[in-house]
Amino acid sequence: MIFSSGGGKPKIHSSAYVAPSAVLSGEVVVGPDCAILHGAVVTAEGAPLEIGARTVIMENAVVKSSGGKALQFPTQIGKDCIVGPGAYVVGARIDDGCFIASGARVFNGAHMESGSGVELGGIVHVNAHLTRGASVPMQHIAAGNPAAIFGPEKAAELAERLNFFETVFNIEAGSSARAKAAAAYSRFLRAFHATDARIDGERTTKPVARRVGEEPPPKQVADVGGVVDAMMLELQEMEQRRKEATKKRPPA
Repeated sequence: MIFSSGGGKPKIHSSAYVAPSAVLSGEVVVGPDCAILHGAVVTAEGAPLEIGARTVIMENAVVKSSGGKALQFPTQIGKDCIVGPGAYVVGARIDDGCFIASGARVFNGAHMESGSGVELGGIVHVNAHLTRGASVPMQHIAAGNPAAIFGPEKAAELAERLNFFETVFNIEAGSSARAKAAAAYSRFLRAFHATDARIDGERTTKPVARRVGEEPPPKQVADVGGVVDAMMLELQEMEQRRKEATKKRPPA
């Protein structure tokens, strides 16, 4: 499903594959030869989001950008990356050739340099800078610039140091921070998504039959807001021909 949102609409290269059950919304750019698999959600909320060539967003992964009047967190994922099943990436810069494993998390303001990775359940926390080729082990946390790696037993200590609500929501830490963040975020989301419109199922041309394993031919970027679903047109033509044939058939 593809949606216009917040005044922006996805631009998907025609050589990319987007599964029917994936969701793309807002100011999203999907580069050539990408694959967005079933259940994935790729959504731009107040800041742009770009996915580079040959990158794979796997099943049920969530990739988001976010931004309001005070803070902007665009998301940029480079070429030849994999975002694993159930992973979550928001407001981060991911350079070429990175790997984000199943269930990993990459948060606002983080930067993963080329060839770096996050293993199963690992976290690259807010504003962390993971250097080129570095790796976050399973269930571990990267924090700081340059990032240091901490075990899960350090999570509570890190939470006090990272000022998550101030960094992400521009809300001062305190006992009421969670409630204030929820109220502010709900208000923003209701306003931002008030005029969303579904525009999916649209292509520039009819699909071309290819042999199994054959690469699709290179094409230009397709703006899904200005094209028509060829399959739907074919179905409509078939239905019209059926109706005409029924009219011409002599009564029994």
